[in-house]
Amino acid sequence: MSEAHGNTPHARIGRCPHCGQRIRLDDTNPWRPFCSERCKLVDLQGWFGGRYQIPGESGSGDSAPGYDDPDQ
Repeated sequence: MSEAHGNTPHARIGRCPHCGQRIRLDDTNPWRPFCSERCKLVDLQGWFGGRYQIPGESGSGDSAPGYDDPDQ
């Protein structure tokens, strides 16, 4: 009976990493793990803007490992 209303039993519930709203973490949420397209895009902008970074060794930043620059 609950499946007819889109409520699958034992749905995983989580929180949006951006705003903290409670959300379903299943296929019914097209923006998971976010609650909305807006939160998803705000998070993406954070990555593009350098607000988020993955820790690691800082390199020279010239090129990716194993990349040979044809101009040199």
